[in-house]
Amino acid sequence: MRIIISPAKKMKVDSDDLGHRHIPEFIKDAEILLTYLRELDYKEVKSIWKCSDKIAELNYNRIRNMDLYRNLTPAILSYEGIQYQYMAPGVFEEEELEYIDEHLRILSGFYGILRPFDGVVPYRLEMQAKPIDWHFNSLYEFWGHKLAKNLFSESQYIVNLASKEYSKCISNYLDENVKFITCVFGELINGKVVEKGTFAKMARGEMVRFMTEKRIKDMKDIKRFDRLGYIFNHKLSNENTYVFIKNNSER
Repeated sequence: MRIIISPAKKMKVDSDDLGHRHIPEFIKDAEILLTYLRELDYKEVKSIWKCSDKIAELNYNRIRNMDLYRNLTPAILSYEGIQYQYMAPGVFEEEELEYIDEHLRILSGFYGILRPFDGVVPYRLEMQAKPIDWHFNSLYEFWGHKLAKNLFSESQYIVNLASKEYSKCISNYLDENVKFITCVFGELINGKVVEKGTFAKMARGEMVRFMTEKRIKDMKDIKRFDRLGYIFNHKLSNENTYVFIKNNSER
């Protein structure tokens, strides 16, 4: 079984707590992307990033000085988003770290797919970014089926905790041999399931923590998740989608 999650925009360097174990599988592809980004001027990369001048200047300087092989941080400790705060990998014990190393995979627009202890550097490149003056129309086209092929070679049982922006890099290449379960964390509003971004990110991180603490290896066991007020809803779920409803008694 493999668990897929999205990256976070905000990243840090942390080479003190835990050392990286691996170089990312698709490092040569990351080199291609870095070369492309370096060929663009400031206004062009800012248009791709769609961010403020402050953030654009930081990341423009990063790509000018980026070394993909030095001063690396384990991917699981590098991302600082809400999902990662609720996962709290920094306080995992040794057995829990081994669990996520085996089961957790992070999808990335820049690195493709990452194991938790792959060494990374801070970057900014969302999967839905629109390249300009390039022979690929999108990062989805650049990565193609490579990420899905890599993931399916490890396991054909996938728990999807990634956003649609990232999960479609995998879901677009599903076949009948792959069991792909997407977890939805929402509220019932006027009879409809509504996912709220911040709460969903919190729940995805908490789900990774739950699975890690319980050492879950059977996908069906994630139905026991009951944190942050979410409870599995049988009526709203099916074999491909597990729906967890917040503060709702109907199951």
